[in-house]
Amino acid sequence: MNRSRVVLILGVAVALGLLVGGYVYRQLSRAAAMQQTHVTTKQVVVAASRLSLGTRLGPADLKSVAWPANVPITGMFTDVKTCLDRTLITSVEENEMILDSKLAPQGSGAGLPAVIPKGMRAVSVAVNDVIGVAGFVQPGTVVDVLVTGAAEGSTGRVTRTFLENIRVLAAGQKIEQDDQGKPQTVPVITLLVTPAEANELALASAQGRIQLALRNAVDLGTVEPVSATEAALFGGARAAIKSPARRTMPSPAAAPAAYTIEVIRGGKREVASFPKP
Repeated sequence: MNRSRVVLILGVAVALGLLVGGYVYRQLSRAAAMQQTHVTTKQVVVAASRLSLGTRLGPADLKSVAWPANVPITGMFTDVKTCLDRTLITSVEENEMILDSKLAPQGSGAGLPAVIPKGMRAVSVAVNDVIGVAGFVQPGTVVDVLVTGAAEGSTGRVTRTFLENIRVLAAGQKIEQDDQGKPQTVPVITLLVTPAEANELALASAQGRIQLALRNAVDLGTVEPVSATEAALFGGARAAIKSPARRTMPSPAAAPAAYTIEVIRGGKREVASFPKP
């Protein structure tokens, strides 16, 4: 009797083992089949290395990688040949997809002229570490341009912001001669402006002293700040200059003249006062 019971238990255990094993096998097979599901891809063009603004694309600058065919990107290229001899109007990182919106029109040439939009101008101004905001003014950044000079009908100098939201196209150096005729390296910043702004910038550089103010690239609002004058800054009209609002701290509460203590004895409540020492 005991032997029959043992055989029965072993049979049930083997049967359960086979059922569980079969279930696990089917689940693993299903997961493997899902992983092996074929994804249709197509070749898209990406940058083979980091490329700077103004680069004229050649075969060595580009490569093709697989991309899901069901996830198209507007303006992407599937053939390297369609991108050759086009010029980048923005910098791209390695393996970044090349899009039509990042390229200048066909026949625009190479270098800086190719990245200047129709109707705009590129104007270079000489700067130093102070004017160039300690080297933080780089291609792609946005600046405001300030000018300081003598105002008509005024005995003092005036500083005003005359250009806002100006994009920097290039930052580099050029060789000029100093007062003694010796060559010297001068940092220059190239700004993207309209023809009218180009005239203002040239006049400001010749007749006054310009200063660049770096701003957040997504902060494109127009502020039109009030001009600063020497009379307002150093004279009696100092209060006319707008200053940032200062946060006022609340005044401390006056100290109590005496200390009070509430004492509860059973159901009786008493308040005792003690003079401040």
